[in-house]
Amino acid sequence: PGSAVSPTRSGHGLEIRHTADLTPPMLDALTTLLDAAFDDWTPNDTDHTFGGLHAMMWDDARLLAHASLVQRALLLGDRPSRVGYVEGTAVHPDHRRRGYGAAVMQAVEQVAERAYPLAALSTSDDARGFYEARGWVRWQGPTSVMSPSGLARTPDDDGGVYVRSPIPLDVSAPIACDWRAADVW
Repeated sequence: PGSAVSPTRSGHGLEIRHTADLTPPMLDALTTLLDAAFDDWTPNDTDHTFGGLHAMMWDDARLLAHASLVQRALLLGDRPSRVGYVEGTAVHPDHRRRGYGAAVMQAVEQVAERAYPLAALSTSDDARGFYEARGWVRWQGPTSVMSPSGLARTPDDDGGVYVRSPIPLDVSAPIACDWRAADVW
């Protein structure tokens, strides 16, 4: 999906890289973008964004948009599933509404469709329309986390989880994510 470009090349370009292949200048650009795009971005959020593929839209050395796809485990009802989980989707505030978010999402969606039986993400109220327009479906069942002390409800996340799958899913069933620090979803 897209063509790889050097972040120092003139013009716009979409680049797909694994976390292991991000250079220090790329990591700096990613940190700058995420800090500019989110008021409440934390080191834990950055950690959740790493460990998979990154779709990045560049203009010279400036990172305009980013989305990553990491592997996670979800429990759908009573069925465990390996999923591609979208993290760190952001467009620089000065470059929104120009299609950059759609471009990085299309890239991670294409990878997810080939690599996973299901893709999932958690989003804010403000971004729901963006994902729904792209074919993401809101999970309507109760959310939980598989915590070290057992299954624990996450009612604040109810209605904020979205999925994409080529197979029919019962989106009213309970859904649980694997444990991680800070925001579990």
